[in-house]
Formats: sequence, structure tokens, C-alpha cells
Amino acid sequence: MGLWTLLEGCLLLANALAILNEDRFLAPRGWSFSDFSGGRTKSFRGQLIGLIYATQYLRVPLMMLNVICIFVKLVSG
Repeated sequence: MGLWTLLEGCLLLANALAILNEDRFLAPRGWSFSDFSGGRTKSFRGQLIGLIYATQYLRVPLMMLNVICIFVKLVSG
């Protein structure tokens, strides 16, 4: 497994986290950001929820990374 494959895997994971809908998927399972505001953000679950919201906030740079990845794949074959 090369570095490029690892970067593509991280990009796919970020894409998966960015498309999660809070109302339909996260809130019914108790993973909404409002449930973890306060002092409980230091736990693993709180940090994971923070990561999900960070990827949702950075959707535009994520789209640019997807375009770059697609372009590199088209050029390199």
C-alpha cells in the first residue's frame, strides 16, 4: 500500500463523514452536536462528533481535494 492509496482512503473517509445528516442519522442515535456541548467533548465520542462536524464545515475544500484527486487519476491512469 502506497502513500497515494492511503491519502485516497483518508479522502474517502472524509467524504463519508461529510455527507452524514444530523437530523436523519446522527440525532436519533444521540450523536448530535448539541448533546455534546460543554465539558463532555474531551471523551472519544465527543471528539468523534467534533470530527464529523469539522468535515461537514469544510465541504468546499473537500470538494477541491476530490477534484484534484480525480484529475490526478485521469492524468496518471
